[in-house]
Amino acid sequence: MPDSFAARLPDTLCEVEAVVAEVERAKSLEAGADVLRPDIELPGAIRWTQRRARAVHAALSAVRGLDPERFGACPPRVTHFQQHLGLTCALPRLRALVEPYLARLPAPLGFAPRPAPSGEHPKPRQHTTGPDPPVRLR
Repeated sequence: MPDSFAARLPDTLCEVEAVVAEVERAKSLEAGADVLRPDIELPGAIRWTQRRARAVHAALSAVRGLDPERFGACPPRVTHFQQHLGLTCALPRLRALVEPYLARLPAPLGFAPRPAPSGEHPKPRQHTTGPDPPVRLR
């Protein structure tokens, strides 16, 4: 996957970051969602923006934990990371900085699988190898 693409989203990292930055600057999530997605009804626009904002904020929190000396004083907000790094699009640079941890970082920055809902254990996706079990006759 090219470095500029967001994991598990159909956008680039810069496009996702721009959405989250707009939401952070808006008066409310609803106001930001209404501006960003006028093509759909407000509940859908809120879900669309909220999904991106939650994912990016979780990734930024993880980056803060990975490099507390550099980012510990930065709140997990896109606008703060942009100011701290002096960039208008910080996520691609952050991905390069935390490259050894991408397999464990959440999307859209990293590639970690989504966690199982609490109380559930992930189910195996593939059957075991070998012959089929015997058919039970009644």
